[in-house]
Amino acid sequence: MERHIARWAYWLGVVCLVISFVWRVVTLWVGPVRGINLAPMTLYKGSLLLFVAAIATSTFTWMKSQQP
Repeated sequence: MERHIARWAYWLGVVCLVISFVWRVVTLWVGPVRGINLAPMTLYKGSLLLFVAAIATSTFTWMKSQQP
């Protein structure tokens, strides 16, 4: 179960990071998009949170496998 959590958290973090980057480039190139109040920094912080969750889950799994 922990492997699934780590895998999904990692890939969702990558997706959030890519969307954040693309959204930032679009807003700098085209300008602010009307009607959407989603800041790229929100997705960036979400991706960092998911990466930390993936690292914590992987570390927990590794520590659990090291116990006698």
